[in-house]
Amino acid sequence: MVSGIRVSELFQLSNPIIIDIRNYYYYNLGHISGAISVPYYNLLNNYSHYLNKYNRYYLYCENGEQSLEIVQRLNSFGYDTVNIIGGYQEYVKFIDGMGKVYF
Repeated sequence: MVSGIRVSELFQLSNPIIIDIRNYYYYNLGHISGAISVPYYNLLNNYSHYLNKYNRYYLYCENGEQSLEIVQRLNSFGYDTVNIIGGYQEYVKFIDGMGKVYF
């Protein structure tokens, strides 16, 4: 089981399911392209509504700490979730380094 993935590796995947666990305000300010918004407590309290055990999900928060915590918990429940290392901050650095617009 994969516990973490770098942003550069994420972009090599074909159609990953990416979940932004930050609140809606921060999601609307900017997010990883293609990510869906499911705030931390919504996901934690109702994970079976958002996830199934047949897909792999890539989760991120602002800096990777909260998403790592929830990934560990969800994986212990039998879900296949992976933390995006460094979270949204790492994504912004990666995209800025490529000279691309990030939203």
